Amino acid sequence: MSVIQEVAKTRGASRELRKGDGKAAAIFLAPWFLGLGLITAFPLLASLYLSFTDYSLLEAPSWIGLENYQRMFEDPRWLQSLSVTLRYVLISVPLQLMAALALAMVLDRGLRGLAIYRSVYYLPSLLGSSVAIALLWRQVFGADGLVNQVLGYFGIQGYGWVSHPDYALGTLMILNVWTFGAPMIIFLAGLRQIPAMYYEAASIDGASKVRQFFNITIPLLSPIIFFNLVLQLIGAFQSFTQAFIVSGGTGGPVDSTLFYTLYLYQNGFKSFDMGYASAMAWFLLLIVAGMTAVNFLASKYWVFYDD
Repeated sequence: MSVIQEVAKTRGASRELRKGDGKAAAIFLAPWFLGLGLITAFPLLASLYLSFTDYSLLEAPSWIGLENYQRMFEDPRWLQSLSVTLRYVLISVPLQLMAALALAMVLDRGLRGLAIYRSVYYLPSLLGSSVAIALLWRQVFGADGLVNQVLGYFGIQGYGWVSHPDYALGTLMILNVWTFGAPMIIFLAGLRQIPAMYYEAASIDGASKVRQFFNITIPLLSPIIFFNLVLQLIGAFQSFTQAFIVSGGTGGPVDSTLFYTLYLYQNGFKSFDMGYASAMAWFLLLIVAGMTAVNFLASKYWVFYDD
């Protein structure tokens, strides 16, 4: 009987301990849940409501239904911002991933001082969205910038690249490609996980390096490519600082760098048309969610997992 009582006491003590652990977990998680509610969930729901209203920050919001969403398709600057952003995303993101993969394969060959190279190439990813780098980029591609100075040595007359409507967006694409450090590190980690015996067997069978790349590297690295693709697409749609600094907040010249987020900012914080800006933000969310969903649906045709 005493043994049964001891077991019962032990179980009771363990239950009390578990209850105590639950209370401690709730206390430590409370600030996070508070932040989630006040900083994320509440503003998110508030912006959804405001997207159906006419709200100028100076007056109480008035319900207008779907007028803000209809207005977007009648706004030529909104259509221009969407066109600019899509071109930026669809061109710069693939180029960035190709540059990241190419450099990762070079570094995967076991160079001396690999840690130093990784740090150096990762640095642009940390600084690429900063104001300082955007200012530097504007100077490099300015009329008297470094690019034109180099071209001048070869007798080539340069342009004011960031002030020319045909080239301004291209300079921002180059900046985005230059920030390939983060996907490069992820690609490098993925390459290190591919067993060397696959390449050895392919070499014995007479497969060339190019065939090994397309038949071994790409299929086995496809989950990493998919992961980087989704992350970089989402990040590219949210690009703002580069266009804001290079164009002085106008999206010029001739709206050639008018990113979607920049036009959203102009409507919300310059024109104080918060209802329209909120509708634009939710439409951008739908675009990003839609492209992410398409990537996930298409991944079953080209992404290969171990199973």
